[in-house]
Formats: sequence, structure tokens, C-alpha cells
Amino acid sequence: MPDSPLRAPRPKLLVATGNAGKLAEYRVLLGDLPCQIIGLWEAGITLEVEEAGATYHENACLKAEAYAQASGLLTLADDSGLEVDALGGAPGPLSARYGGPGLTDPQRAQLLLANLSGVAQAQRTARFVCVIAIAGSGMETRLVQGECRGTITTEPRGDNGFGYDPVFLVPELGRTLAELSASAKDAVSHRGNAARAARRVLEERRRR
Repeated sequence: MPDSPLRAPRPKLLVATGNAGKLAEYRVLLGDLPCQIIGLWEAGITLEVEEAGATYHENACLKAEAYAQASGLLTLADDSGLEVDALGGAPGPLSARYGGPGLTDPQRAQLLLANLSGVAQAQRTARFVCVIAIAGSGMETRLVQGECRGTITTEPRGDNGFGYDPVFLVPELGRTLAELSASAKDAVSHRGNAARAARRVLEERRRR
């Protein structure tokens, strides 16, 4: 519902992503905050920030600070990845570029499964990591982190989510992230855990 003309407009929070699925998750995870959550395209921003950092923290900060400066808005940016123990922690910060440019999410997931061919289920342990940076005028950039531990399946399962969700099994639930409802996924996912920590930072800033 649009803001009433009789009320001051809600402040905007820019979520620095071009991924519609990720933006939708943040709108749910942070939906109870008194702000309007917008994506890059809604802010009219075409700037592309290269994820040149070696870590999630560096990449999240690069994006949050660059887009905050470009937009003049309080900005949230994240960097996330999948770390598979049997692959020495790969693909890690390169998760979105695993296998090189031009691959789709399903193709990257299939490449991951191919690289784990022959690895026993007990050795297919992995974790999702999400680091969120929050930047804005007059504030020091804040960082929070969330994780989700699980294992990699031998084939994709489920039609929800995006990225590696169909091959990431949450053992205590017996389902992949792509087999969970949006609310069930948010309760256990790396992004859900990081977003809850980010909400506390945003609420703290609002109270000042």
C-alpha cells in the first residue's frame, strides 16, 4: 500500500542487489521495519560494483559503501557463498561465478554435483555463509554474519529458492532449502540468520 499523502513518507532502505529472489527474501525478513525496502532497479541505479574482494566481508563492504554513496540512501548489501568441505571450502566467495561466466544457477549446481561425484554422503558436509554490510551517510559501516550448516545431495530436489538451494540439505529437517516454504527457509537459512542480526543494527540506528 502506498504511503498516505497525509503522512511523512517512510525512509528508504536500499538492498543492493539485482537478484529479484534475494530482494523478495529481504522484504519478508525485514518487512516489519518502518522503512520502504527497494532494489537497485527501483532506485534507478545502473552502477555495477565489481566484487573484487577476497572475502565475503570485503565484497559486502565494497557494495554497501559504493551504492550508499551513489544513492544517498541507507544501504544493505550482502555477499554469500557455499563452502563445501570436500572441495576445500570451494566455491566460497566465488559461488555466484563458479564454473566461469555464462552459467545458470542449475548449471552451477550440476557442476558442483559433478565435482563431488564419488564422495560419500558423510563427507559431503557444507555450510552457507552470508555477510551483510550496512552503510550510510554519517555512520561507520556495520557487518553481521549468518550461517546454515548442512550437506550436499546427489541430485537437485525442490523447486523453491534459487542458487544452490536445491542441492543443500538441512539434515534436521530432511529437506533441501528448495523443498522448504519461504517462511521455513527464512527460519534456518544463512540469509535469515544474518538478516535478523542486521535488523537489530537497523533498529539501533533508528532509535538514535
